[in-house]
Amino acid sequence: MNDIDAIGPLLHGVARAWRLKLDERLKPMGLSQAKWRTLLRLSMSPGALTQAEIASHLGIEEPTLVTLLHRLEDDRWVARKSASHDRRCKTVHLTRRAQRVIEEINSEAFKLRHELLDDITPADLRTCIRVLDRIRQKAEKENGNGKRKNGAARVRVGKNGKN
Repeated sequence: MNDIDAIGPLLHGVARAWRLKLDERLKPMGLSQAKWRTLLRLSMSPGALTQAEIASHLGIEEPTLVTLLHRLEDDRWVARKSASHDRRCKTVHLTRRAQRVIEEINSEAFKLRHELLDDITPADLRTCIRVLDRIRQKAEKENGNGKRKNGAARVRVGKNGKN
């Protein structure tokens, strides 16, 4: 397999293996991958997000998210409220319980990131980030109507892959 053919499966495999590794560490907290990804996305937002915004960020359909939010709400991780701008629209808020566990999630993610990247030189890591960012920019390039193809916001990646 040449490099061009190997990059797609490699990117998918790395992302999947990384998520599964973190998933193993977070399971004892009662968090599935779907749950911790949703909680982290909410914690990274400067304000409340609508269900549609969360679905877009996570790359899932809204009906799938609604089912997940029911479970998160039943477990007291999130609360949904009517949006001030449109009562038909729901915003999702982290509960105190979730806010306390976010620090643990971030701590485990930090440890894992350093374990996986500790033998990668800073120069190699910067090159990797630069190349992946270029690929992502091309993949998300505007589709002619001013919108990104996948609707997702651009994420700036910092040191050791942390945004």
